Amino acid sequence: MDCVAVDDNGGAASRWMKRMARHRESKSVVVILMGAPGSGKSTFCDNVMRSSSRSWVRICQDTVGNGKAGTKAQCLASASSALKDGKSVFIDRCNINREQRADFVNLHSSHVDVHAVVLDLPAKLCISRSVKRSGHEGNLQGGKAAAVVNQMLQKKELPKLSEGFSRITFCQNESDVQAAVTTYSELDPLCTLPSGCFGQKNPDSKFQLGIMKFLKKMLLVVRDMIQVSQDSVGNQVTKEKTPINKLAEQAPASSSNTGKKVEDDQEMGSFFDTNLLDSVPTLAFPSISTADFQFNLEKASDIIVEKVAEYVEKLGNARLVLVDLSNGSKILSLVRSKAAQKNIDSSKFFTFVGDITRLYSQGDLRCNVIVNAANWRLKPGGGGVNAAIFRAAGPTLEIATKERAESLAPGQAVVVPLPSSSRLSEGVTHVIHVLGPNMNPQRPNCLNKDYTNGCMVLREAYSSLFEGFASILRSREKLSKEKGEEPGLKLSTLQDRLERGPVDQISDSNQKVKREGVYASEISKKYKGSQDEPGSSITNFRGGKDKADGKTKGWGSWAQALYQIAMHPERNKNDVIEVSDDVVVMGDLYPKAQKHLLVLARAEGLDRLADVRKEHLQLLSRMHAVGLKWVEKFLAENESLVFRLGYHSEPSMRQLHLHVISQDFDSNHLKNKKHWNSFNSVFFRDSVDVMEEIREHGKAKIKDEGILSMELRCNRCRSARPNIPRLKSHVSSCQAPFPATLLQNRRLVFAPTKDGLS
Repeated sequence: MDCVAVDDNGGAASRWMKRMARHRESKSVVVILMGAPGSGKSTFCDNVMRSSSRSWVRICQDTVGNGKAGTKAQCLASASSALKDGKSVFIDRCNINREQRADFVNLHSSHVDVHAVVLDLPAKLCISRSVKRSGHEGNLQGGKAAAVVNQMLQKKELPKLSEGFSRITFCQNESDVQAAVTTYSELDPLCTLPSGCFGQKNPDSKFQLGIMKFLKKMLLVVRDMIQVSQDSVGNQVTKEKTPINKLAEQAPASSSNTGKKVEDDQEMGSFFDTNLLDSVPTLAFPSISTADFQFNLEKASDIIVEKVAEYVEKLGNARLVLVDLSNGSKILSLVRSKAAQKNIDSSKFFTFVGDITRLYSQGDLRCNVIVNAANWRLKPGGGGVNAAIFRAAGPTLEIATKERAESLAPGQAVVVPLPSSSRLSEGVTHVIHVLGPNMNPQRPNCLNKDYTNGCMVLREAYSSLFEGFASILRSREKLSKEKGEEPGLKLSTLQDRLERGPVDQISDSNQKVKREGVYASEISKKYKGSQDEPGSSITNFRGGKDKADGKTKGWGSWAQALYQIAMHPERNKNDVIEVSDDVVVMGDLYPKAQKHLLVLARAEGLDRLADVRKEHLQLLSRMHAVGLKWVEKFLAENESLVFRLGYHSEPSMRQLHLHVISQDFDSNHLKNKKHWNSFNSVFFRDSVDVMEEIREHGKAKIKDEGILSMELRCNRCRSARPNIPRLKSHVSSCQAPFPATLLQNRRLVFAPTKDGLS
């Protein structure tokens, strides 16, 4: 460490004045911390600030908005303000790639040095820390943290001095981190640090491999667990040597904490149970009566934990999740503490901060059933959870609720299957309305602080909603037995997830399977039973010989929906918008653009594009013509739209269907790489090309699904973007012409120009 010498001539006053002058001239430091969640960035800041004589300010995007999550712009403004005051700054963000940190590097000046501290710790350690922490400022904890860590590590770019840093410190283990903490703790206001790179062991490395190999290793463990479970039906399974513990014994110890190795692996086992396995039913519920109804939080938390403890084992492998919007929620804190005291299994009951109507899209938490803290009228209105759920689900929920009940008494609950036409597309199959006791004198039926009666009613309310959830589980179990399915974990689902890559990149089919008849949802009831109908060509929903290529193509029961609509449109009047002898037109259940229709072929044996032959050309032409008719209608309403008509090479749902989709791709349902590439790569076969190929060669070219993992590129200028949010932002403003290949052969359909051309 190089310290600037202080002139010692003159008296004490002179020395003091000179020292103050040098202090004013000393450089501030911006330290940009880089690392995945769980790498220890916040802890690094806290340790330095606790012992340093320099004035530091920690800027964290999770808290920059007056204690709440803010924006990058707010972080930059806060950093600039602190630097003007002569303070040094820690930028506590992941800053995982060059683009994320560039604006912060630009804070350097003649009075400001910019450093980087790279916490390049093992992925497994970061995951272990992330999944176990609670009360995190950004709510990145539990199972979802593992997927985020994996995704970030695969996009990581190590910093270089050429970006504008004067000093870069690489920390690849805990001892490196402690050395860096010591260095910055001892950096007093009159000292500077030497420039250069320190601690990098492999300058050519781009990123760690992430956790996919580790997850695939865990797949073997899960397979063993399933085998143990199957081998021990009717017998008590000993817990002496579980596969998780065996793996823990075989795996090398962490460099930082050998004693916690087994615990970390068990936590990862819990992650598999709670985050990767779609077969685990989950109920998300808010705290009843503690908001508008002003029920005492201590008493409410006691009742929540009491009732959870009563039901958690009764519900088998199902999960219960207490949800609140606020990071600083007192009810969540109380319940967490009391649940821990009662040793309630944290994989079956935990708390979560988030919007109950967007738990999957915003928090990666899959919940099949959500609970609404309703009013007695069972109507939209008021505020809080009730208003949010009715608003998110749309009018169909109110109609479905009316069919079940007109009103609700305190302590009661009513289970309502969520209609398939609902706007709420988070994988939710049921909503349970429940009414708790009221302690607010401004609201009807106030109990006037009668907590004897109030606690009794609140217990009844939680019992009612948990019993409602149990009834859904019983329906699921009954349906599984009727179908002859083995209950429990489906290994194929997990294996497919691991082979596809990061957990957040869920396929279209996996999103739609959340509405499967497992929970007796509207869509499953609507299309149930076709297996036994006369004239059906399907003898087994789970698979059969594919006529086109001799390969087995399995169609899950959820994937029969389009087939049922095509064959029986009269039973599905709410779903279809046009019916003729040969085609049915409907809106896509999960539209990926402003306008997205499906034109279904009404022909047996045409499950997908691979089934189409020359004898079907007339039907394809008819489907194309119907699609163009709807395009003309849409263009008459909005001339700015551009349309494309085509087929997916390998569809996720049975029955040949033509996509008619506008090219804005402005939709909340377009969430991941597979969604984008299924419409913006050669995997999407233009209708005009398909007809031409079949006319000349007798069949269409089928593109491999591996294309769907390609990088994200704009459908106009073809520039690459790192993720879906940035791609959407770019596409919304991109004015480049479409690629020449799309402009040929009428692959794109535009509004007619004034001279009559399109």
